[in-house]
Amino acid sequence: MAKKPSVPNKVIEKEILEDMFASMRKQANIHPKQKLLWGYFFTHTEPTLLEKAADLLLKKGYDFVEIYETEKDSPESINNWWLHVEKIEKHTVSSLDKRNDEFYLFAHNLGLFSYDGMDIGPVTKA
Repeated sequence: MAKKPSVPNKVIEKEILEDMFASMRKQANIHPKQKLLWGYFFTHTEPTLLEKAADLLLKKGYDFVEIYETEKDSPESINNWWLHVEKIEKHTVSSLDKRNDEFYLFAHNLGLFSYDGMDIGPVTKA
């Protein structure tokens, strides 16, 4: 069997997603068989590159949430900026693993510091 090609900077392996989905099944308002609100996060030291990433992701159907700077631990610390986008969608462990691989490659190819993972929440009606 051929080995899956390496994804640059991949931290969130499929086993972690399996545990996450098992935990989700125990929650009343977040169940993996439903469409959920998935938030995705990217980091970089310059907000302009995150703005470019946001524009590209908007064209792929993601909603822009915000770009924000984290507080520095000390005056000597480098600036760290975050991009948060989200999309209402349904995932399985495999589809989320594939999405994460796409985002790791996206971040790598754009020269971002990282794709930092995702969060989930229930879809709320406006």
